Amino acid sequence: MKNANATVHYAGNDFFVAITPSGHAQAIDVNGERSSAASPLELLLIGLGGCTGADVISVLHKKREQVTDYRLEIHGDRRDEHPRSFKRIEVRHILRGRGLSEAAVAQAIELSSTKYCSVAATLRPTAEIVTSYEIHEG
Repeated sequence: MKNANATVHYAGNDFFVAITPSGHAQAIDVNGERSSAASPLELLLIGLGGCTGADVISVLHKKREQVTDYRLEIHGDRRDEHPRSFKRIEVRHILRGRGLSEAAVAQAIELSSTKYCSVAATLRPTAEIVTSYEIHEG
């Protein structure tokens, strides 16, 4: 997707409905106390997780690594001053597999972080992104 066009429409009562460039509807709740749908910053965190996760799993599949489970935990620390953007985002990759190569996992995460993940590249000028991983057998 070279160019992306999204639409965000106010639906009332602190809700917005976004239409993604691919045509999918996404509810957004800007009332932090109610939290009936994802907030814009929550969507940003899961966008980063989805982007880097897709890269890592793709690289590991190409290396014929036997991944049986993969989860990412993303934690964002925000600045105290407005606009309260993220100053640091921690991405923890938790993988399970049969005989997973630690070198392959580390390389896949590094490639995503430095070369492939466009969300990380977009965030990196204003937020420090720190990655870590753990590997479990099974």
